[in-house]
Amino acid sequence: MADPKRSDAGAASRRRFIQHAGATSAVAAAATLGLSVEAAEPAQKFDETFDMVVCGSGCGGLASALFARWQGNSAVILEKAGSIGGTTAKAAFWYWVPNNEAMKKAGVADPKPDFLKYVARLSNPQGYDASHPRFGLTQWEYDMCEAIYDSASPAAELLAAKGALPYRHCPDVPDYFSELPEDKAPKGRVLVPAGAIPSMSDGGLVAVRTMSTKARQEGIPIRTGMRVVKIIQSPAGRVIGVEAKDELGATVRLRARKAVIFATGGFTHNVELRKNFLNGPIYGGCATPSNEGDFVKMAGPLGAQLRNMNYAWSCPIPLEKAVARDGSMSGMFSVAGDSMLFVNKYGRRTVNEKLQYNELAQTFFEWDGAKAEYPDLVRVAVWDQRSQQNSASAEYGRLIVPPGTDDRHVIKGNTLAELARAIDERFAKYAGVIGGARPSPDFLANLQASITRFNGFAKTGKDLDFKRGERAVELLFNGDVKDEPGRANPTMWPLSDTGPYYAALVVSGTLDTKGGPKTDTHGRVLDGSDKPIPGLYGVGNCVASASGRAYWAGGATLGPIIAFSYRTANAASADAGGAA
Repeated sequence: MADPKRSDAGAASRRRFIQHAGATSAVAAAATLGLSVEAAEPAQKFDETFDMVVCGSGCGGLASALFARWQGNSAVILEKAGSIGGTTAKAAFWYWVPNNEAMKKAGVADPKPDFLKYVARLSNPQGYDASHPRFGLTQWEYDMCEAIYDSASPAAELLAAKGALPYRHCPDVPDYFSELPEDKAPKGRVLVPAGAIPSMSDGGLVAVRTMSTKARQEGIPIRTGMRVVKIIQSPAGRVIGVEAKDELGATVRLRARKAVIFATGGFTHNVELRKNFLNGPIYGGCATPSNEGDFVKMAGPLGAQLRNMNYAWSCPIPLEKAVARDGSMSGMFSVAGDSMLFVNKYGRRTVNEKLQYNELAQTFFEWDGAKAEYPDLVRVAVWDQRSQQNSASAEYGRLIVPPGTDDRHVIKGNTLAELARAIDERFAKYAGVIGGARPSPDFLANLQASITRFNGFAKTGKDLDFKRGERAVELLFNGDVKDEPGRANPTMWPLSDTGPYYAALVVSGTLDTKGGPKTDTHGRVLDGSDKPIPGLYGVGNCVASASGRAYWAGGATLGPIIAFSYRTANAASADAGGAA
């Protein structure tokens, strides 16, 4: 039962806001998809007014609000979750900044045409043409990639200069495809928050702390537990504010004189959207649980054009944590261990385990048309006591974890036969979510054969099947391993002939999705005719990324987000269409 004193206080508060803003008539439009768009005169029913209303408190939201404030605008940040930071707070927060100032000081050249060739080669490999004026990209893709090059560094420098995001340079971190001839600056584009620990795994927490502290110092309120449920338009069709529900279900309406900026993340945790749009059986992901595709639903009725809905920033994830929708889960940025390998349900090794996470995740979807199955839908990571002792870590989503940490995903056996039985039991437990898949009758025999073949490669340092350890990025994500003087390949070592042995079930997931409403290079959300929807802007994983299927480098999510936050805030600051 409602508390009458609380209700009276709330009503009085709303009356004061209405009296302050003035009252005029309102017009409401129809609701769709459970979330609606409502038309109203700017002065009616609004509880507060700001120049910018920013939805989402991750990197995109915090940066957009800060850049807007530094342009002299008032701003508020609305966060759906009970705490700030979104997926950013879970990230290592590498951010990929082409032609950054540290590179320039070090004398590392990063010309724009070469940068654009590199990103085009990966984003549109089937259409890449080095002789084409746009290297095979569409005009929109080209313009968006060019905007990243032009604005990521100025944005990063401004955040650093203002004390919101001091950074340190990572000159030796390679791009994920640094060996390609198109990549003329294969190292040096990565920055991390200055206060991150040496392993850089806590960079997101540091970034959220420094950026939110600066936001509060600048007078930007950050409201948590505020889920935006409506985008409010004027009768003329301009976006002029939002309606939100707080944790107790009370409604708050906020007016935006200039712009509403969405930075609410992707749709990783919306099962329906995942199933209908992503191009493979995805089991979830490590985005913050509040990333449910709200902006996709709210922008649709306004006529927003959707783009790249079939793409995600992908990674392998542990099956158990994915099924449990564990909000603490991290994607497997690093497949650690040298005396370890992956096999499928047939006990066969079918992949280079050290592929970078986005590319590794794609290999789970190979379809066997003759058997009508995904033979690699669930892979089994197998390692020995040596890797358990020397490669255990709780960082970067590694499967091999130290004693005393959460190891519910780990399967154990004193012998390979005992391990195989335990693996079968674990498959059976999750049969209902993996299509009834079970290890084949010859799983143990094939596993033993796979280990024997792998061990032979490990002794020579040459993986003749999948070339494990031959690329720079595979060494980057190898994790801690026992030092073996003189060996040629630090990613491989023979598995022991004796137990104990360990295993874990691995499936494909996302860091977050990367499709949504299409925006222009200034963050303006576009309709089906490529015309901006007045007053509506979007940044980050809630809108379409021009990267397409590609994951260019570590930080290729956050670097562009910072660039577009900067461009969006600048454009919105100049947008006086709703000021009257």
